[in-house]
Amino acid sequence: MEKTLSILKPDAVARNITGKVNERLEAAGLKIVAQKRLLLTKAQVGKFYEIHRDKAFYDSICEYMSSGPVVVQVFAGPNAVEVNRKTMGATNPANAEVGTIRRDFGESIERNVVHGSDSQENAVAEIAFFFSQMEIVE
Repeated sequence: MEKTLSILKPDAVARNITGKVNERLEAAGLKIVAQKRLLLTKAQVGKFYEIHRDKAFYDSICEYMSSGPVVVQVFAGPNAVEVNRKTMGATNPANAEVGTIRRDFGESIERNVVHGSDSQENAVAEIAFFFSQMEIVE
């Protein structure tokens, strides 16, 4: 089974739609195998998004992702990265397909409800950032 990381962003937690988002991901065939609620510091977010340090949105995403609680989780299933990304939809909710999480719940490119790993290689690193092997229960 492939695994992928999902982060329900501060906008999803504040709007109390985490259950609705997870319901869609589970309906797509993914299973939650690890989950926790965190309040990340800017330094922690900065380290997590280090890969994007040179991009224009880096400071803004660090500020936003540390502005309130998030729910970090690991999903498992066949082609988990691809299934998660397809179910989430395009980063910009305005460009996301109808019926995707970001199209239906996203407010903007930044407040787009959910982060998901973009490759299996990044999923492994992102999962290890938040979870020990003991916390992942299949």
